[in-house]
Amino acid sequence: MVSIYFVGPYPPIMCGIADYTSFLTRVCPAGQWGILSFDLDRYGAPLVGDGKLATDRVWYGIPGRDGYSAEAIRQGLKESEVEDKGVVLWFQHEFGIWPDDDRFVAMLKGLDVPKVVSFHTLHFQSPETPSGLGHRQYELLSMLLPYVEAITVFSHGVYRAVTLAFPECSNKVYLIRHGVHSYPDVCSLSRQEAKEKVNDFLLYRSDLDQETKNALEKQRVLLDMETVVLGETGFLRPAKQSELLYSVRDRLQEVMPERKIVAVRVGSVRDAAYSMYPGQLYQERDNLSKFLLEIWLPHEVFPLTQRAFDINFHWPSECTQSGVLAHVLGAGAVVAGRDLEGVGETLKEAGQLLDTDLGRLILKIKDAIINPEVRKRVEEATSQYAGLFSWENQVRCHYEMAESILRTLSLGA
Repeated sequence: MVSIYFVGPYPPIMCGIADYTSFLTRVCPAGQWGILSFDLDRYGAPLVGDGKLATDRVWYGIPGRDGYSAEAIRQGLKESEVEDKGVVLWFQHEFGIWPDDDRFVAMLKGLDVPKVVSFHTLHFQSPETPSGLGHRQYELLSMLLPYVEAITVFSHGVYRAVTLAFPECSNKVYLIRHGVHSYPDVCSLSRQEAKEKVNDFLLYRSDLDQETKNALEKQRVLLDMETVVLGETGFLRPAKQSELLYSVRDRLQEVMPERKIVAVRVGSVRDAAYSMYPGQLYQERDNLSKFLLEIWLPHEVFPLTQRAFDINFHWPSECTQSGVLAHVLGAGAVVAGRDLEGVGETLKEAGQLLDTDLGRLILKIKDAIINPEVRKRVEEATSQYAGLFSWENQVRCHYEMAESILRTLSLGA
Protein backbone atom coordinates (compact mmCIF):
# COMPACT_ATOMS: atom_id res chain seq x y z
CA MET A 1 0.00 0.00 0.00
CA VAL A 2 1.67 3.20 -1.21
CA SER A 3 2.19 6.23 1.01
CA ILE A 4 2.94 9.68 -0.38
CA TYR A 5 5.14 12.06 1.57
CA PHE A 6 4.70 15.59 0.22
CA VAL A 7 7.78 17.80 0.54
CA GLY A 8 7.54 21.57 0.68
CA PRO A 9 5.80 24.39 2.56
CA TYR A 10 2.76 23.45 4.64
CA PRO A 11 0.47 25.44 6.95
CA PRO A 12 0.92 27.39 9.10
CA ILE A 13 3.39 28.68 6.49
CA MET A 14 1.42 31.25 4.52
CA CYS A 15 1.81 30.60 0.81
CA GLY A 16 -0.22 29.24 -2.08
CA ILE A 17 1.72 26.01 -2.40
CA ALA A 18 1.40 25.32 1.33
CA ASP A 19 -2.35 25.69 0.89
CA TYR A 20 -2.27 23.49 -2.22
CA THR A 21 -0.62 20.66 -0.32
CA SER A 22 -3.01 21.00 2.62
CA PHE A 23 -5.99 20.74 0.25
CA LEU A 24 -4.56 17.50 -1.12
CA THR A 25 -3.93 15.95 2.28
CA ARG A 26 -7.45 16.73 3.49
CA VAL A 27 -8.74 14.05 1.15
CA CYS A 28 -5.76 11.68 1.10
CA PRO A 29 -6.43 8.12 2.34
CA ALA A 30 -6.04 7.90 6.10
CA GLY A 31 -2.62 6.67 7.16
CA GLN A 32 -1.19 6.90 3.63
CA TRP A 33 0.33 10.35 3.65
CA GLY A 34 2.80 12.55 5.47
CA ILE A 35 4.43 15.95 5.19
CA LEU A 36 8.10 16.93 5.29
CA SER A 37 8.07 20.70 5.65
CA PHE A 38 10.40 23.53 6.54
CA ASP A 39 11.45 24.61 9.99
CA LEU A 40 8.91 27.30 10.83
CA ASP A 41 11.49 29.53 12.52
CA ARG A 42 13.95 29.43 9.64
CA TYR A 43 11.81 29.38 6.50
CA GLY A 44 11.41 33.14 6.39
CA ALA A 45 7.72 33.40 5.51
CA PRO A 46 4.77 34.67 7.55
CA LEU A 47 2.66 32.14 9.42
CA VAL A 48 -1.07 31.72 9.65
CA GLY A 49 -2.45 31.34 13.16
CA ASP A 50 -0.36 30.80 16.23
CA GLY A 51 1.96 27.92 15.52
CA LYS A 52 2.21 24.32 14.46
CA LEU A 53 -0.75 22.23 13.46
CA ALA A 54 -2.00 19.58 15.87
CA THR A 55 -1.02 16.60 13.73
CA ASP A 56 1.49 13.81 13.99
CA ARG A 57 1.77 13.45 10.22
CA VAL A 58 3.77 16.65 9.67
CA TRP A 59 7.52 17.01 10.29
CA TYR A 60 8.78 20.61 10.36
CA GLY A 61 12.53 20.09 10.16
CA ILE A 62 13.88 20.96 6.71
CA PRO A 63 16.25 23.92 7.12
CA GLY A 64 15.43 27.20 5.41
CA ARG A 65 15.42 27.83 1.70
CA ASP A 66 19.22 28.12 1.71
CA GLY A 67 19.97 25.01 3.75
CA TYR A 68 17.90 22.07 2.51
CA SER A 69 19.61 18.79 1.65
CA ALA A 70 19.08 15.09 1.03
CA GLU A 71 20.24 14.42 4.60
CA ALA A 72 17.47 16.64 5.96
CA ILE A 73 14.87 14.72 3.93
CA ARG A 74 16.24 11.39 5.14
CA GLN A 75 16.09 12.66 8.70
CA GLY A 76 12.47 13.63 8.15
CA LEU A 77 11.60 10.14 6.96
CA LYS A 78 13.39 8.67 9.96
CA GLU A 79 11.61 11.00 12.39
CA SER A 80 8.33 10.06 10.76
CA GLU A 81 9.14 6.38 11.34
CA VAL A 82 8.56 5.51 7.70
CA GLU A 83 10.00 2.51 5.94
CA ASP A 84 11.43 3.47 2.55
CA LYS A 85 9.59 0.62 0.84
CA GLY A 86 6.19 1.72 -0.38
CA VAL A 87 6.91 5.45 0.00
CA VAL A 88 7.00 8.05 -2.76
CA LEU A 89 8.44 11.49 -2.05
CA TRP A 90 6.41 14.18 -3.81
CA PHE A 91 8.09 17.59 -4.05
CA GLN A 92 6.15 20.79 -4.75
CA HIS A 93 8.38 23.05 -6.83
CA GLU A 94 8.47 26.78 -7.32
CA PHE A 95 11.70 28.70 -7.73
CA GLY A 96 11.12 30.89 -4.69
CA ILE A 97 10.77 27.79 -2.51
CA TRP A 98 13.82 25.97 -3.89
CA PRO A 99 15.94 28.95 -5.11
CA ASP A 100 19.22 27.10 -5.73
CA ASP A 101 18.74 24.81 -8.74
CA ASP A 102 22.06 22.98 -8.30
CA ARG A 103 21.31 22.31 -4.63
CA PHE A 104 17.80 21.11 -5.47
CA VAL A 105 19.06 18.62 -8.06
CA ALA A 106 21.84 17.46 -5.72
CA MET A 107 19.21 16.81 -3.04
CA LEU A 108 17.14 14.71 -5.43
CA LYS A 109 20.21 12.84 -6.65
CA GLY A 110 21.16 12.00 -3.07
CA LEU A 111 17.82 10.39 -2.20
CA ASP A 112 17.45 6.67 -2.83
CA VAL A 113 13.65 6.86 -2.66
CA PRO A 114 11.13 7.15 -5.53
CA LYS A 115 10.68 10.86 -6.27
CA VAL A 116 8.09 12.95 -8.09
CA VAL A 117 8.24 16.72 -8.59
CA SER A 118 5.12 18.82 -9.25
CA PHE A 119 6.04 21.96 -11.18
CA HIS A 120 3.76 24.88 -10.36
CA THR A 121 5.35 27.62 -12.46
CA LEU A 122 6.49 26.32 -15.84
CA HIS A 123 5.88 28.37 -18.99
CA PHE A 124 4.84 27.09 -22.38
CA GLN A 125 4.56 30.38 -24.30
CA SER A 126 7.97 31.82 -23.46
CA PRO A 127 10.08 33.14 -26.39
CA GLU A 128 13.25 32.12 -24.55
CA THR A 129 13.39 28.56 -25.93
CA PRO A 130 11.88 26.82 -29.00
CA SER A 131 9.67 24.64 -26.76
CA GLY A 132 8.08 27.59 -24.94
CA LEU A 133 9.80 26.84 -21.63
CA GLY A 134 11.75 29.58 -19.92
CA HIS A 135 15.53 29.26 -20.23
CA ARG A 136 16.05 28.62 -16.51
CA GLN A 137 13.22 26.08 -16.53
CA TYR A 138 14.79 24.23 -19.45
CA GLU A 139 18.17 24.12 -17.71
CA LEU A 140 16.67 22.85 -14.46
CA LEU A 141 14.68 20.10 -16.18
CA SER A 142 17.73 18.97 -18.15
CA MET A 143 19.61 18.47 -14.87
CA LEU A 144 16.67 17.08 -12.87
CA LEU A 145 14.89 14.58 -15.12
CA PRO A 146 17.54 11.82 -14.84
CA TYR A 147 17.16 11.75 -11.04
CA VAL A 148 13.38 11.53 -10.63
CA GLU A 149 10.84 8.88 -11.49
CA ALA A 150 8.34 11.45 -12.76
CA ILE A 151 7.27 15.05 -12.87
CA THR A 152 3.74 16.45 -13.01
CA VAL A 153 2.47 19.59 -14.72
CA PHE A 154 -0.85 21.42 -14.55
CA SER A 155 -1.68 22.19 -18.18
CA HIS A 156 -1.69 20.61 -21.62
CA GLY A 157 0.47 23.48 -22.82
CA VAL A 158 3.24 22.74 -20.31
CA TYR A 159 2.96 19.01 -21.01
CA ARG A 160 3.55 19.66 -24.73
CA ALA A 161 6.43 22.04 -23.99
CA VAL A 162 8.28 19.61 -21.72
CA THR A 163 7.80 16.56 -23.95
CA LEU A 164 8.87 18.62 -26.98
CA ALA A 165 12.03 19.75 -25.19
CA PHE A 166 12.81 16.31 -23.71
CA PRO A 167 11.21 13.63 -25.91
CA GLU A 168 13.49 10.99 -24.41
CA CYS A 169 11.84 11.59 -21.02
CA SER A 170 8.23 11.85 -22.21
CA ASN A 171 7.32 8.74 -20.20
CA LYS A 172 8.23 10.65 -17.04
CA VAL A 173 5.87 13.58 -17.67
CA TYR A 174 2.31 13.42 -16.31
CA LEU A 175 -0.55 15.89 -16.48
CA ILE A 176 -2.49 16.28 -13.21
CA ARG A 177 -4.71 19.34 -13.18
CA HIS A 178 -4.87 21.73 -10.23
CA GLY A 179 -7.65 20.67 -7.89
CA VAL A 180 -10.82 22.75 -7.56
CA HIS A 181 -12.67 23.34 -4.31
CA SER A 182 -16.22 22.39 -3.55
CA TYR A 183 -18.33 25.03 -1.83
CA PRO A 184 -21.93 23.80 -2.22
CA ASP A 185 -23.24 26.15 0.49
CA VAL A 186 -21.64 29.12 -1.25
CA CYS A 187 -22.79 28.03 -4.71
CA SER A 188 -26.37 27.71 -3.46
CA LEU A 189 -26.46 31.42 -2.58
CA SER A 190 -27.72 34.01 -5.00
CA ARG A 191 -25.30 36.80 -5.84
CA GLN A 192 -27.24 39.22 -3.64
CA GLU A 193 -27.32 36.81 -0.69
CA ALA A 194 -23.53 36.43 -0.94
CA LYS A 195 -23.12 40.21 -1.12
CA GLU A 196 -25.17 40.70 2.03
CA LYS A 197 -23.13 38.13 3.96
CA VAL A 198 -19.82 39.66 2.85
CA ASN A 199 -21.10 43.14 3.68
CA ASP A 200 -21.94 41.93 7.20
CA PHE A 201 -18.46 40.46 7.62
CA LEU A 202 -16.66 43.56 6.36
CA LEU A 203 -18.64 46.04 8.43
CA TYR A 204 -19.04 44.13 11.70
CA ARG A 205 -16.47 41.34 11.95
CA SER A 206 -13.38 42.37 9.97
CA ASP A 207 -10.44 44.51 11.11
CA LEU A 208 -10.91 46.84 8.15
CA ASP A 209 -10.17 50.49 8.94
CA GLN A 210 -13.19 52.54 9.98
CA GLU A 211 -12.87 55.03 7.12
CA THR A 212 -13.26 52.28 4.54
CA LYS A 213 -16.10 50.65 6.48
CA ASN A 214 -17.95 53.97 6.51
CA ALA A 215 -17.42 54.41 2.78
CA LEU A 216 -18.67 50.90 1.97
CA GLU A 217 -21.76 51.49 4.07
CA LYS A 218 -22.45 54.95 2.64
CA GLN A 219 -22.02 53.84 -0.98
CA ARG A 220 -24.04 50.65 -0.36
CA VAL A 221 -21.48 48.87 -2.52
CA LEU A 222 -22.68 45.37 -1.65
CA LEU A 223 -26.29 46.15 -0.85
CA ASP A 224 -27.47 48.14 -3.86
CA MET A 225 -28.88 45.55 -6.27
CA GLU A 226 -28.17 47.83 -9.26
CA THR A 227 -24.45 48.23 -8.50
CA VAL A 228 -22.11 46.00 -10.51
CA VAL A 229 -19.10 44.89 -8.47
CA LEU A 230 -15.91 44.08 -10.32
CA GLY A 231 -13.54 42.48 -7.81
CA GLU A 232 -10.28 40.69 -7.17
CA THR A 233 -9.03 38.64 -4.21
CA GLY A 234 -5.71 37.16 -3.14
CA PHE A 235 -2.37 38.37 -1.82
CA LEU A 236 -1.18 41.79 -2.95
CA ARG A 237 1.87 41.68 -5.19
CA PRO A 238 2.92 43.57 -8.35
CA ALA A 239 2.69 40.47 -10.58
CA LYS A 240 -1.09 40.46 -10.03
CA GLN A 241 -1.31 43.86 -11.81
CA SER A 242 -4.26 44.77 -9.60
CA GLU A 243 -3.98 48.42 -10.59
CA LEU A 244 -5.60 47.35 -13.86
CA LEU A 245 -8.76 46.52 -11.93
CA TYR A 246 -9.36 50.22 -11.41
CA SER A 247 -8.64 51.24 -15.00
CA VAL A 248 -10.89 48.45 -16.28
CA ARG A 249 -13.62 49.75 -13.99
CA ASP A 250 -13.23 53.24 -15.48
CA ARG A 251 -13.35 51.94 -19.06
CA LEU A 252 -16.33 49.74 -18.27
CA GLN A 253 -18.15 52.72 -16.75
CA GLU A 254 -17.53 54.67 -19.96
CA VAL A 255 -19.21 52.01 -22.10
CA MET A 256 -21.99 51.46 -19.55
CA PRO A 257 -22.88 54.97 -18.30
CA GLU A 258 -26.35 53.82 -17.27
CA ARG A 259 -24.93 51.42 -14.64
CA LYS A 260 -22.94 52.06 -11.48
CA ILE A 261 -19.67 50.09 -11.68
CA VAL A 262 -17.54 49.62 -8.56
CA ALA A 263 -14.08 48.01 -8.30
CA VAL A 264 -13.12 46.25 -5.07
CA ARG A 265 -9.65 44.80 -4.42
CA VAL A 266 -9.41 42.63 -1.28
CA GLY A 267 -6.14 41.22 -0.01
CA SER A 268 -3.03 41.67 2.10
CA VAL A 269 0.72 41.61 1.56
CA ARG A 270 2.31 38.23 2.23
CA ASP A 271 5.91 38.98 1.29
CA ALA A 272 7.73 41.95 2.86
CA ALA A 273 9.43 42.55 -0.49
CA TYR A 274 6.09 43.83 -1.79
CA SER A 275 5.26 46.05 1.17
CA MET A 276 5.32 49.19 -0.99
CA TYR A 277 2.81 47.86 -3.52
CA PRO A 278 -0.39 48.70 -1.57
CA GLY A 279 0.70 52.34 -1.65
CA GLN A 280 0.44 52.25 -5.44
CA LEU A 281 -3.10 50.89 -5.18
CA TYR A 282 -4.08 53.45 -2.54
CA GLN A 283 -3.24 56.17 -5.06
CA GLU A 284 -5.90 54.69 -7.35
CA ARG A 285 -8.70 54.09 -4.85
CA ASP A 286 -11.20 56.82 -4.03
CA ASN A 287 -13.66 55.03 -1.67
CA LEU A 288 -16.44 56.02 -4.06
CA SER A 289 -16.17 53.66 -6.99
CA LYS A 290 -12.70 52.21 -6.39
CA PHE A 291 -11.93 50.43 -3.12
CA LEU A 292 -8.89 48.75 -1.58
CA LEU A 293 -9.71 46.48 1.37
CA GLU A 294 -6.30 45.64 2.80
CA ILE A 295 -7.24 42.65 4.96
CA TRP A 296 -6.66 38.92 5.03
CA LEU A 297 -9.91 37.06 4.38
CA PRO A 298 -10.59 34.01 6.57
CA HIS A 299 -10.88 30.77 4.61
CA GLU A 300 -14.64 30.61 5.05
CA VAL A 301 -15.10 34.17 3.74
CA PHE A 302 -12.69 33.94 0.80
CA PRO A 303 -14.95 31.99 -1.63
CA LEU A 304 -18.01 33.82 -0.34
CA THR A 305 -16.40 37.10 -1.43
CA GLN A 306 -15.65 35.70 -4.87
CA ARG A 307 -19.24 34.56 -5.17
CA ALA A 308 -20.40 38.04 -4.18
CA PHE A 309 -18.49 39.76 -6.98
CA ASP A 310 -20.48 40.07 -10.19
CA ILE A 311 -17.23 39.58 -12.08
CA ASN A 312 -13.87 38.38 -10.68
CA PHE A 313 -11.06 40.11 -12.58
CA HIS A 314 -7.74 38.29 -13.14
CA TRP A 315 -4.98 39.74 -15.35
CA PRO A 316 -1.57 38.84 -13.86
CA SER A 317 1.71 39.33 -15.69
CA GLU A 318 2.73 35.75 -14.79
CA CYS A 319 0.00 33.34 -15.88
CA THR A 320 1.61 29.97 -15.29
CA GLN A 321 -0.90 28.89 -12.63
CA SER A 322 -3.32 30.41 -10.14
CA GLY A 323 -4.51 28.96 -6.86
CA VAL A 324 -7.04 31.79 -6.64
CA LEU A 325 -8.92 30.26 -9.57
CA ALA A 326 -9.39 27.03 -7.62
CA HIS A 327 -11.47 28.98 -5.12
CA VAL A 328 -13.31 31.12 -7.68
CA LEU A 329 -14.38 28.10 -9.72
CA GLY A 330 -15.37 26.18 -6.61
CA ALA A 331 -17.52 29.12 -5.55
CA GLY A 332 -19.44 28.99 -8.82
CA ALA A 333 -18.30 32.52 -9.62
CA VAL A 334 -17.68 34.27 -12.93
CA VAL A 335 -14.12 35.16 -13.95
CA ALA A 336 -12.88 37.56 -16.60
CA GLY A 337 -9.21 36.91 -17.18
CA ARG A 338 -6.17 36.81 -19.36
CA ASP A 339 -5.82 34.21 -22.09
CA LEU A 340 -2.20 33.37 -21.44
CA GLU A 341 -0.31 30.23 -20.35
CA GLY A 342 -1.91 27.95 -17.77
CA VAL A 343 -4.38 30.55 -16.51
CA GLY A 344 -5.78 31.00 -20.01
CA GLU A 345 -6.05 27.25 -20.52
CA THR A 346 -7.92 26.82 -17.23
CA LEU A 347 -10.31 29.70 -17.93
CA LYS A 348 -11.03 28.37 -21.40
CA GLU A 349 -11.76 24.83 -20.23
CA ALA A 350 -13.94 26.18 -17.41
CA GLY A 351 -16.02 28.23 -19.83
CA GLN A 352 -15.02 31.62 -18.39
CA LEU A 353 -14.62 35.06 -20.00
CA LEU A 354 -11.12 35.53 -21.38
CA ASP A 355 -9.11 37.27 -24.06
CA THR A 356 -5.56 38.18 -24.99
CA ASP A 357 -6.62 41.81 -25.36
CA LEU A 358 -7.88 43.82 -22.41
CA GLY A 359 -10.13 46.01 -24.54
CA ARG A 360 -11.94 43.03 -26.01
CA LEU A 361 -12.27 41.50 -22.56
CA ILE A 362 -14.01 44.66 -21.31
CA LEU A 363 -16.61 44.26 -24.06
CA LYS A 364 -17.15 40.64 -23.01
CA ILE A 365 -17.64 41.78 -19.41
CA LYS A 366 -20.20 44.32 -20.64
CA ASP A 367 -22.06 41.60 -22.52
CA ALA A 368 -22.11 39.38 -19.43
CA ILE A 369 -23.51 42.21 -17.31
CA ILE A 370 -26.23 43.09 -19.81
CA ASN A 371 -27.19 39.49 -20.54
CA PRO A 372 -27.82 37.40 -17.39
CA GLU A 373 -28.00 34.25 -19.54
CA VAL A 374 -24.30 34.69 -20.34
CA ARG A 375 -23.38 34.57 -16.66
CA LYS A 376 -25.75 31.66 -16.12
CA ARG A 377 -24.05 29.72 -18.91
CA VAL A 378 -20.62 30.51 -17.45
CA GLU A 379 -21.69 29.38 -13.98
CA GLU A 380 -23.00 26.07 -15.35
CA ALA A 381 -19.68 25.44 -17.13
CA THR A 382 -17.86 26.37 -13.93
CA SER A 383 -19.82 23.79 -11.94
CA GLN A 384 -18.99 21.05 -14.44
CA TYR A 385 -15.30 21.90 -14.40
CA ALA A 386 -15.20 21.99 -10.60
CA GLY A 387 -16.77 18.54 -10.40
CA LEU A 388 -14.39 17.07 -12.97
CA PHE A 389 -11.25 18.34 -11.24
CA SER A 390 -12.30 18.06 -7.60
CA TRP A 391 -9.58 17.51 -5.03
CA GLU A 392 -10.85 13.95 -4.52
CA ASN A 393 -10.36 13.17 -8.20
CA GLN A 394 -6.93 14.79 -8.30
CA VAL A 395 -5.78 12.90 -5.19
CA ARG A 396 -6.91 9.68 -6.85
CA CYS A 397 -4.66 10.56 -9.79
CA HIS A 398 -1.73 11.08 -7.40
CA TYR A 399 -2.11 7.64 -5.81
CA GLU A 400 -2.67 5.84 -9.09
CA MET A 401 0.51 7.44 -10.40
CA ALA A 402 2.48 6.57 -7.24
CA GLU A 403 1.34 2.94 -7.38
CA SER A 404 2.30 2.74 -11.05
CA ILE A 405 5.78 4.07 -10.27
CA LEU A 406 6.31 1.50 -7.52
CA ARG A 407 5.10 -1.34 -9.75
CA THR A 408 7.47 -0.29 -12.52
CA LEU A 409 10.40 -0.09 -10.11
CA SER A 410 9.51 -3.50 -8.66
CA LEU A 411 9.44 -5.09 -12.11
CA GLY A 412 12.78 -3.54 -12.96
CA ALA A 413 14.45 -4.65 -9.73
